[in-house]
Parts: sequence; C-alpha cells; structure tokens
Amino acid sequence: MSKVTELGYVGVEASDLDAWEHFSAELLGLQVADRTDDTLALRMDHKAHRWILVRGEADDLAFTGFECATDADLDALVANLRAAGSEVTEGGPGLAAARRVRRVVVTTDPAGNRVELFVGLADAETPFSSGVLRSSFVTAEGGAGHQFLMERADRQVILDWYGILGFSITDYLTEEVAPGVFADAVFTHCNGRHHSVAWAAMPFPKRMHHFMIEVADINDVGLAYDRCMDAKQTFSMTLGMHPNDQMFSFYVRTPSGFDIEYGWGGLIIDDDTWEVQRGHQLSTWGHRSPQVVAELLQP
Repeated sequence: MSKVTELGYVGVEASDLDAWEHFSAELLGLQVADRTDDTLALRMDHKAHRWILVRGEADDLAFTGFECATDADLDALVANLRAAGSEVTEGGPGLAAARRVRRVVVTTDPAGNRVELFVGLADAETPFSSGVLRSSFVTAEGGAGHQFLMERADRQVILDWYGILGFSITDYLTEEVAPGVFADAVFTHCNGRHHSVAWAAMPFPKRMHHFMIEVADINDVGLAYDRCMDAKQTFSMTLGMHPNDQMFSFYVRTPSGFDIEYGWGGLIIDDDTWEVQRGHQLSTWGHRSPQVVAELLQP
C-alpha cells in the first residue's frame, strides 16, 4: 500500500519574521537557510529546509508537507484521495521550486489544513551548522518532528482521511487538565516515530497547538531551556516527560503564539508489534505551568 514516509516540512504564516529568526536560530539552534523580506527558511539537517515561514497576519500553521518515496506512491495517494472525494491539484513547477522538491500536489484535510504531498526534498549545498547546538536534530527516518493539531472536524473523519495517507493510530490520551476541562487526544504515526500528527479536542485558538523538534543529546534540551529562560521567553510547560512517547521536553511559546516542544529520547515503535494504548495521564512528571511552579517556590 502506498503511503507517506515522513512529515517533511512545516509552513507557518508569521507576522514577525525577525523575532522568528532570533527565536529559531539563536535560542533553538536551527540554521537559517534563506531569508527575504517576506520569507524565512530554516534547516534542521542536511535537507534544504524543514521550516518555511511566510509573512502574514495569521500567526498559525499554513501548510504541512508529507514526503512520498516515489512518484508512483504519490500518484496512488492522489488517486485514492480523489476517489474518497478530496480535491487534489498539482502544485506546478513554481511551487515545487519554492518548496525545493521535485514534485508537489496540494489538498486540504477535513479540518481545513493545507496538506502538500511531495517527492524529492532537495539536499542543501552545505552541511548543517548550528550556532548553539552541541549535537544534532533527530530527523533521519522520522522526519522533521511531530505536530499537535486541533480537530475542528469529526475525529473519525479526520482519522479516515489520514488513513488514506498511511497513518495508523498509536494511542489515545484523555486527562482533565482543569476542573471540567479535558484534553482528549489521539496520536498517529506514519513511520517509527511514535507520532508525526496528533489531534486533540481541547480549547486552543490556533490550528496547531505545538510542533515538536527533537535533539540527539539530552544536554541540548537543558541548554535550550536555559537560553530561552535567559531570553525571558514565555514557557507553557516546564521540563517533564510524557508517558506515551517517553519524550523528555519543555514547551516554549513561539513568536506566533503556538508552542515548540523541545525534546529528547522519543520512543521508536515497531508497527508490526505495536498495540494501540489508552492512557489518562499527559505527563509522567513535570510539564507544569510556570505560574504554578512560581507559586510553589514561594517561601
């Protein structure tokens, strides 16, 4: 069965590209690949880019690119999506050049998010170089990271649509995060990374709650945590660990108002033996609100 192989790149419509450049390169350790007045492309590895920011007022997810291994796989997915009633259009050479891919098609998922399916994301001409990272970002077979999206449509319809792309359910988590307020999430994967796309029914104003980027050395999590703290960035959650993907991480607010989860040690699963899990705890420990921590530290 034809399927996507990874979450290859993410696009954000951002109102303050200068703030994003400082945040992503100097605090998180990404590398600026290209910068114009209206665009900012960022690298995480040997690929030409993994993040594409375009100037705009939405300050939210603009598009997600999922890679296909071959043109035949892409053609099969296009046919299957159209058979299921989705509109799919060829991106054309202009969009392919802008995304640095050989070929790209464009569609929309049931939640209204723009999805780009592509083949052949180009390698960069130079090795990846971070000004602050000690190790490297974990991409390889897992792709750029994972995104945690708001459902904004019937869950089963969303899961069925992403099932056409080859996504499978990894697990479910439901927790009462405040009196009468529940985070109800489902996590899906398309490769060994525990999840590449997660969906949640919870109050949040953006399409994307967070995007996770993973580093290869636990020390890089602590160093990034300190850099963000010293720069007086807004934290959503302090250091902690999730029970399902076993990610050690913190959450920091981006200049666009959604979060980056900055993590290490994410679980790699074997699809042949994995059994869907159901949990009721979002974090094993930590991941507390900074306000709560500040109150607890008061003498």
